[in-house]
Amino acid sequence: MSSTPAVDVSSLHVRRGLHKALDDVSLQVPAGSITGLLGPSGCGKTTLMRSVVGTQIIESGTVTVLGEPAGARGLRRRVGYVTQAPSVYTDLTVTENVAYYAALYGRDRAAVADTIAAVGLAGLAGHAGNAADALSGGQLGRVSLACSLVGDPELLVLDEPTVGLDPVLRAELWEHFRALAARGVTLLVSSHVMDEADHCDALVLLRDGRLVAQLTPRELRDRTGEERLEDAFLHLIRGDAAGTETEGTR
Repeated sequence: MSSTPAVDVSSLHVRRGLHKALDDVSLQVPAGSITGLLGPSGCGKTTLMRSVVGTQIIESGTVTVLGEPAGARGLRRRVGYVTQAPSVYTDLTVTENVAYYAALYGRDRAAVADTIAAVGLAGLAGHAGNAADALSGGQLGRVSLACSLVGDPELLVLDEPTVGLDPVLRAELWEHFRALAARGVTLLVSSHVMDEADHCDALVLLRDGRLVAQLTPRELRDRTGEERLEDAFLHLIRGDAAGTETEGTR
């Protein structure tokens, strides 16, 4: 992993209407690593990811990605983003979808085949000639992943990429994520599945738009005294909530 962070977030504030979606969040994502973004629904995970890829209007603070301001033109070919909702054209086949994104990134047909084969670890290769509207939700999610991977990004931002997948497919995708990180790609991955946290080099824990902690899975266990990551996460989150309520009564 490089000593220079791939993502550097400093004093980030994001407001949506009257709601403060992110409140003074500062963190770094090491290059060539897998960082897991964890927290309850509505805690700000997707807002933070949108801020990193440059699609979120921010109130104040800075987000630097691969040495440039988030959303800069120079990052368009260097950052891949997989949203919760599949981003595919349902009237095109799997191959046509991936080929379309490959053309946008200036990649050749060989890259299309290689990417489909890579995501084929989760069973996509056998559906390459099918129209996307005939695929299951999990298969559509893998098409979205292939469309992002075909550009060979330096940073891959994944918003709950394993939702709806069975345990075998989830395991295969995480093996692929680990292989990408070993090759030097940086991954920022959000998840609601706590056992996936053990696949990450570092964890970012959010609650109510605030950063609760940034630490490794081992450090989370040591800090809470809990061996199961789900128990450790709940211990830390509930302790943070209790501390916030105490401060509010002073």
